[in-house]
Amino acid sequence: MPHAEIKYSADMNLDTQAMMGLIETTISNHDSGAGAVKSRAYRIEDYRHTHVIINITVLPKAHRDAEFMNALLNDLSSGLKAMIDQACAFSLELHFNGAYYATDDLKGPAT
Repeated sequence: MPHAEIKYSADMNLDTQAMMGLIETTISNHDSGAGAVKSRAYRIEDYRHTHVIINITVLPKAHRDAEFMNALLNDLSSGLKAMIDQACAFSLELHFNGAYYATDDLKGPAT
C-alpha cells in the first residue's frame, strides 16, 4: 500500500486529484501488485518561493531494486511535470517504509 503526499505553495493552481490518479496508475503500471495508493495533498499558505514537493513511500520488496525505482522515478517525474503549467521548483522523492512500519485496513466498530 504505497502512500503519496503532495505539498505545494498556495500560489499554484494544481489538479491534485489528477496528480494522485497519475501516481496510482504509474505505480500500478510498474508493479501491478502495489495496491491502492493512499494519497493526500496539502496546499501551504505560509511558504517562501513557489514550489511543489511530492513524497511517495512504498514497501521494500525484492523486485523494487535500483533499476525498478529509477524507472518508476523517471516515469512519475515526467508525467507529473507535464501536469504543472507554471514556473516553480519541483521535487519528487521515492523512498521505502522503514523496518518498524505497520499497516492495516481497519473495518470500524463491530455491529
